[in-house]
Amino acid sequence: CAFSRNSSEGIPMRDILRLLRPRHWIKNAFVFAPLVFALRFTDPASLLRAGIAFLAFSLASSIVYIINDLADREADSNHPAKKQRPLASGAVSPGLAVITACLAGLAALMLALHTGRDFAVVIGIYILLNLAYSFRLKHLVLLDVMAIAAGFILRILGGGFAVGVPVSRWLFLTTFTLALFLGFCKRRNELLLIEGTGGQRPVLGQYSERFLDQLILISATLAVVCYALYTIDAEVVTRLGTPHLLYTLPLVLYGLFRYLFLIYKKAASGDPAEMLLRDPGLFVTIILWGALVLLLIWPRVAG
Repeated sequence: CAFSRNSSEGIPMRDILRLLRPRHWIKNAFVFAPLVFALRFTDPASLLRAGIAFLAFSLASSIVYIINDLADREADSNHPAKKQRPLASGAVSPGLAVITACLAGLAALMLALHTGRDFAVVIGIYILLNLAYSFRLKHLVLLDVMAIAAGFILRILGGGFAVGVPVSRWLFLTTFTLALFLGFCKRRNELLLIEGTGGQRPVLGQYSERFLDQLILISATLAVVCYALYTIDAEVVTRLGTPHLLYTLPLVLYGLFRYLFLIYKKAASGDPAEMLLRDPGLFVTIILWGALVLLLIWPRVAG
C-alpha cells in the first residue's frame, strides 16, 4: 500500500513539499522575461497570465523532479548530498510520490489549458523533454546539459505565448548560452564532489575537469556576447525606447564572475537556485540588474 509506511504518522506534508522542490521554482522566473522586455509588466491582465504560466511551469517541473527522484532513488542514496532527498532517504514512499506527481500534473494541465493552446503545447513539450532527460538524455555527454538548456528556452517561449508577445532572437540565444554555462558549472561541481566515490552517474565519467573548464569558458563568453548584442539590437532599442541597456552589462559580468568565484573558490553546489538564495553578493547583483533595467525602460512604460 502506498501509505503503509506512513499510516501511523499521517501524510508527511513537509517531506512532500520537499519532494516538489519549491526552492527550484525560482528557475521558472524566466517566463516573466518576455513580459518585462515587451513592457507589459504594468498590465494587470498580462501579469496575471504570466503568474499562471509561472505556476504551471513550477508544477510541471515538480512532476519531473519526482519522476527523476523515483528513477534515481537507489543511486541518490549513495550520493553525499542527494541521499537526504525524501525518496532516497525513505521519508516518502514511491506510491505516495506517484500520487503527488499525478495531482501536480492535473493542476499543471488545467492551468496550461486555461492559459492557451500554444502555451499548453510548450508545457507538454517541456514535460516530454524532461522525461527524455530523466530516462535517457542525462546519460549522454553534452546532450544532458543541452537538454537542460532547452528547458530554459521553453520557459522563455512559454512566457511569450502566455502574454502574447514575440521572443527576441537575442533573448533566445542569451538564455540558451547562459543555461549551458550554469549546466556545465553544475556538472563540474558534481564531478569533483563524487570523485573517487561510488554511485557516480555514468555520464560524469565522460567529462573531465579540464573539459568542463573549457565548456564553461566558451558558454560564458557566448552568453555575454549574446546579451551585449541583445542590448544594442536596433529592434530592441526601438521597442524599449532606450539605447542605454548596454550599461547593465557590468552587472551581468560581475554576476558571472561572482558565480565562477563561488564555483572555483568556495566549492559551491553549482545549483543556481541554491546559490542565488544563499549568496548575498549574487542575490544583490541580480536585484540591482533588475532595478537598473526597470529604470532604463521606465520612461517608455510611463509614456
